[in-house]
This record gives sequence, structure tokens and C-alpha cells, in this order.
Amino acid sequence: MPGRRKKTQISVYLDPDIMAMLADYAARREQSQSMIAEAAIASFLSPDEAERREAAVAKRLDQIDRRLARLERDLGISVETLAVFVRFWLTTTPALPEPAAQAARAKAGERYEAFITALGRRLAKGPKLRQEIPEDVSASDDRQH
Repeated sequence: MPGRRKKTQISVYLDPDIMAMLADYAARREQSQSMIAEAAIASFLSPDEAERREAAVAKRLDQIDRRLARLERDLGISVETLAVFVRFWLTTTPALPEPAAQAARAKAGERYEAFITALGRRLAKGPKLRQEIPEDVSASDDRQH
């Protein structure tokens, strides 16, 4: 064949498990073990491949970092929302006299079901609370309130 270069033979010692994996892989691909070993060595030694792999890993890590930052923000919003609500509720809700407390307990299940239905509807259709809160709320905004 024109343009075909003469190959150099080398001897390599492989662990029996690696040799079995090479033989199995070559058989499944219907390729020679020599060709599979050559391709693996070329891939291992190729700086382009290592750079591409590193870039892909870096890109994926950046995506994970952004997702974690959003999760951290959303969790912070959830915790603060609950804390504000509980504080407000405890401050503004007087204790009920016993007859009214019994009536409230009787109505609690129905009110809870209505709450869960409303929550499910909001989660399904939006908008989400995190979407209503600007991304760039700074600490100076907190001190003003």
C-alpha cells in the first residue's frame, strides 16, 4: 500500500488480567490485539486527548459548581422563609381558648389538605419562590430592613 509505514515490533509484559481484558476486547471488536494496543497507547500518549478530557472534566465541574451554588441559594431561601414565617406566626397568633382550640384542631386536617393542594399546584405551575427573589440581593439590602 502506498503511504503505509513499516511498524516496529516491541515486547510488552502485561498482567494476566490486563491481557485477558485485551483479548476479550479485541475479540468483541473483531480487531487484532496489536491494533487495540496501538490505539490505546496512541490515545494515552496524545496530548490532544488529555487536553480534551481535562477540558471536558473542567466544564462538567463548572456545571456542578453552578448547580451546587443554586442549591445552596435555594436552601438558604427555604430556611429563611420558614424562619420568617414561624417568627411571624408565633408573634401574631394568640393562643385560643379551649372551645375554639378544639374546633381549630377539628378543622386542621381539612386546612392542611388545602395547603398541600395549593403547594402542589404552585410547584407544578410556578412561579417558584426562588424565581421571585432576585439573584443579586446583597447584604446591604438586608441591613436596611
